[in-house]
Amino acid sequence: MIKVGIIGGAGYTAGELVRLLVNHPEASVVWIHSESQAGKPVAGHHPGLVGDTDLVFTDQVDLYGIDVLFMCGAHGKSQSFWEEHTCPAGLKVIDLAQDFRDESAGYVYGLTELNRDRIKGATKVANPGCFATALQLALLPLAKAGLLQGDIHVQAVTGSTGAGVKPSETTHFSWRSNNLSAYKVLTHQHLAEIRRNLGVGDNLHFIPVRGDFARGIFAVAQTPCSLSLEEVRALYENYYAEAPFTWVLPGSADLKQVVNTNKCLLSLELHQGQLVVTSVIDNLLKGASGQAVENMNLMFSLPQTTGLRLKASAF
Repeated sequence: MIKVGIIGGAGYTAGELVRLLVNHPEASVVWIHSESQAGKPVAGHHPGLVGDTDLVFTDQVDLYGIDVLFMCGAHGKSQSFWEEHTCPAGLKVIDLAQDFRDESAGYVYGLTELNRDRIKGATKVANPGCFATALQLALLPLAKAGLLQGDIHVQAVTGSTGAGVKPSETTHFSWRSNNLSAYKVLTHQHLAEIRRNLGVGDNLHFIPVRGDFARGIFAVAQTPCSLSLEEVRALYENYYAEAPFTWVLPGSADLKQVVNTNKCLLSLELHQGQLVVTSVIDNLLKGASGQAVENMNLMFSLPQTTGLRLKASAF
């Protein structure tokens, strides 16, 4: 069994990660660290885990008794953690924060559809951001074919869980319900990793939108394209032929198809030389914890889908 430690255990991504790992046939969660919840039952803070685990949050970190460390803390916390701790030889690390997504300090960028073979041999993986996952999967086949030559305009609506577990004015139910609002217009922090991996520079223009639902990302990208729709579809299907969680649909995509799953679903339309790609994911799974388990599976030579055959909450 793969022995697992989790840092930052009180957040949404950690809760989803534990939910996956307690049902993973090859993993065993040894400890879950949380400074704010230390000494309290994990299932008391994450009620969806009642009956699934009797673990208690700890404020102690034992890096020598585990095989893999998942880091689920706030952005910036990972770098400060390693300034105070030494990583044991042989320990694998999967970081869900943004601290090492630039592949500094020996980390490999953990988008499986981009770096699958590199992830297999990695000891340290930086999990992509949720918007970054949805947008890159929408555009990677075009980027790899050298077809992202013009401006790319993207709008994406995200659920409130994308803002984290700590309440704020813009996650309060009475504000978020029956409401939409744009934020970080053209300046979102995920732009850096998206532009770097797609090689598009400032040609990518991104407007994120707060949605009035809890989880999911619905992204729509538009860019000039000289190919026919049949050629585009063949390009996408060939690129994702070996990707077990990314699928090109014959029709439209909607959020209910992916919420509570590790899937990314893509739909393609072509209108007067403009390609429109819709990409939908669950921000907490394919956009975070599910993708982290994908990375763990690859790092430990397991089938990529192990523990991730999840049911969509379609109705």
